[in-house]
Amino acid sequence: MIEYIAELFGFAIVVFVLARYVRPVLTRGMAQRQEEIRRQLDEAEEARRRLAAAREEYERALAEARVEGERLQRSAKQQADSIVVEMREQAEAEARRIVEQAHQQIDADRQQTLNQLRATVGRLTAGLAERIVNESMKDAGRQARVVDRFLDDIEERARTARGSEAARTQAGAGR
Repeated sequence: MIEYIAELFGFAIVVFVLARYVRPVLTRGMAQRQEEIRRQLDEAEEARRRLAAAREEYERALAEARVEGERLQRSAKQQADSIVVEMREQAEAEARRIVEQAHQQIDADRQQTLNQLRATVGRLTAGLAERIVNESMKDAGRQARVVDRFLDDIEERARTARGSEAARTQAGAGR
């Protein structure tokens, strides 16, 4: 039985040494490890919250960007439409201006042609008057023939001028 008591006493000493010196070291190590794990879990939880907040912020920013993009797209379309309308109005105004200039040019050309025709008729009339005067001095029969030719010539030229003017008017109206 002494052996049993000695073994029991030796076991008690080992338990006492383990409890007195080893257990506090193990307990501190385990407490430090638990604290480290708790700290890492807290950091992970904080990181998860920040990630969720960042994801939410990202989604909100993305939604705002989409809305802004759509707004910009609508604005650009409206600007493009207004530019097209403005350019069309400018083109129409330019076309009206060109047509008006063409009409003015036609009127000026017509007036110039009429002036030239009057000048030509005036010269012809003066020439015929001179011939009539020269011939009338010579012969009375000739005088009648010259006057008839002169009148026929004037009538022919008047018909030709009216025909040309009517043809131009019809050609202008056909456009």
